[in-house]
Amino acid sequence: MYTFKSLFAATALAAMTFSGVALAGDMTISQPWARASAGMAKAGAAFMTLHNDTGMDDTLIAAKSDVATRVELHTHLMEDGVMKMREVKDGIPVKNGASQDLKPGSYHVMFMGLKAPLQENSTFPVTLVFEHAGEKSIVVEVKGPGAMSGAMSGGKGDMAPHNMDGMDHMKQMQQMQKTTMPPMK
Repeated sequence: MYTFKSLFAATALAAMTFSGVALAGDMTISQPWARASAGMAKAGAAFMTLHNDTGMDDTLIAAKSDVATRVELHTHLMEDGVMKMREVKDGIPVKNGASQDLKPGSYHVMFMGLKAPLQENSTFPVTLVFEHAGEKSIVVEVKGPGAMSGAMSGGKGDMAPHNMDGMDHMKQMQQMQKTTMPPMK
């Protein structure tokens, strides 16, 4: 019977690994995705949903990846009537029993100084660092350049024709790269 339980546990773990869900203790990370790079852009972002069932509030305090020279947690803030992207120095809160969406126009993981363009239909590893849950590794799936969510698109594209928020976000990332990134050597 012990062997059956071990086999069942291994099968369940494999199913979760390949289903786009990563478990961090009781911290669930679902649908991690990023947009493909537009042209030779040197910045990109990853989005996902974090769900906390750890029994205590937690905070995403950092992220790490080899795809870029710098990885930060970011959000968008309204300043003087202008939406601006800013680093989140104190981390992204994830209340116990609740979900926190990292999505375009809100919280996200920012990659600056991309070492290579993010190619559609590829994947790359990211390590999320939580204050209490610790380090959790995930695999980010790269969607098309106009993607607005990690959900499957049914082959018709991820962005509705009338919603251009994603394009504004890409322009902001490119502008930020020009103004805040040191020249590449």
